[in-house]
Amino acid sequence: MKSATARLVGRVYVLGDNIDTDLIIPAQYLNLVPTIPEEYRKLGSYALAGLPDEYPRFVPPGAERAPYAIVIAGRNFGCGSSREHAPIALGAAGVQAVVAESYARIFFRNTVATGEFFPLESAAPLASAFATGDEAEIDLQAGVIRHAATGRVHELKPLGAVAPVIAAGGLVSWH
Repeated sequence: MKSATARLVGRVYVLGDNIDTDLIIPAQYLNLVPTIPEEYRKLGSYALAGLPDEYPRFVPPGAERAPYAIVIAGRNFGCGSSREHAPIALGAAGVQAVVAESYARIFFRNTVATGEFFPLESAAPLASAFATGDEAEIDLQAGVIRHAATGRVHELKPLGAVAPVIAAGGLVSWH
């Protein structure tokens, strides 16, 4: 069980706008069954495998988890087809939170339903305030993300009523 008042600390991975579910988990990996532990881990190894080559690899070759705990993105994160595998792949890769300007509605709902990570919204664009590899800390209770090197603090929108559902591990675990 996660805590909706936790502090999440880790390296960030920065993306732009309109990162769709095909980029998050390409279709050829949708045959993996997340309820089978070894296939869940494989899903993590393929997280963000659809990104163009100009992006650094999210998960190193041969690894199952990413060195990044926080993804920072622009508008419309998770757009495209509805696939629960997308938030599951990010969670399996070790993502604790995605901070985006906005989400595709179905992706946000799938993230809440699976409880893999906290889908947070930034009050302002953050992609230019962070670089991939920077360290950051998210204070869920205070609703802020802090850049570890610069100390700059950026406001996040409240998660609201879905926070305890995510903290419980998703809809199945929540009561």
